[in-house]
Amino acid sequence: MTDLARLEAFLWIARLGTFRAAAERLNLTQPSITARIRTLEAELGVVLFERSGRTMRLTADGRRLVDYAERLTGLAGDLHAAFAGRRGATGVLRLGVVETIAHTWLPAVIKGFNAAHPGVTLELDVDTTVGLRAALVERRIDAAFLMGPVSEPSIDNRPLARYPLAWIASPGLDLPDRPLDPAEIARVPVVTYSRHSRPYLQIRALLDGGGEGPRPRLHACSSLATIVRLTLNGFGVSAIPPRIVADELDRGTLVELSSPVPLPDLYFTASRPHGPGDPAVDALIALALDAAAADGAAPPDGDR
Repeated sequence: MTDLARLEAFLWIARLGTFRAAAERLNLTQPSITARIRTLEAELGVVLFERSGRTMRLTADGRRLVDYAERLTGLAGDLHAAFAGRRGATGVLRLGVVETIAHTWLPAVIKGFNAAHPGVTLELDVDTTVGLRAALVERRIDAAFLMGPVSEPSIDNRPLARYPLAWIASPGLDLPDRPLDPAEIARVPVVTYSRHSRPYLQIRALLDGGGEGPRPRLHACSSLATIVRLTLNGFGVSAIPPRIVADELDRGTLVELSSPVPLPDLYFTASRPHGPGDPAVDALIALALDAAAADGAAPPDGDR
């Protein structure tokens, strides 16, 4: 019977497009990956890949093998999961997280996961949604908690949490103590999420106001901690979830501004590459759902 390690190598080359990327993903040398594929091709009597530029393209026989390989590796995973409870799961789980979640309930998830799965090592990647989306599609991470859903057929999304956005400012800006429309807010610098993020584009459209008047000074920042620091220092108004600065709002070092025009909510999903389920990833997502609910995150209204 064909060795499962060879089938796993075959699937990762098919997913990532190169022997080198598959070797990095499996923590092997490229010659080891090449040897596995050559042995697999010899066993089956077929050619599985042909070179197309810098990437490898599946042959007709290679495409036929994908379905069998996924089913066999999936069954092997199910078998392992059925008996793993006796000694505990092991391995490395690569998790991507956006800062909004890293600054709220992520520590509770990591603590619970480590207690339940001491044999699994978590590798954490805190990045923007744009970066995490690319990492998911390229299968450089096993799961991500990000602003979703990720609109790719290769990715499965599960609604996770919803946080409202609000205008936040330092009281030192001495803004009027009344509801402010977007045109008034746009007269001071506004700082929010990174330039290609969904909230940045939505806030840009809101502040542009149909193109009338001076162009708003909207500053993009990929670091949520930096946005908070700039807001505390009176640089301008930020558009972030109040949950992130709950302590500062309680102390009065920051205030939430009122506006007749609501900001869009932030929707988060637990997203993972489509394929045979990993029990460790399932457990991590279940913990995330519980932690988000305990933190008071509004339940998302389906896949938004």
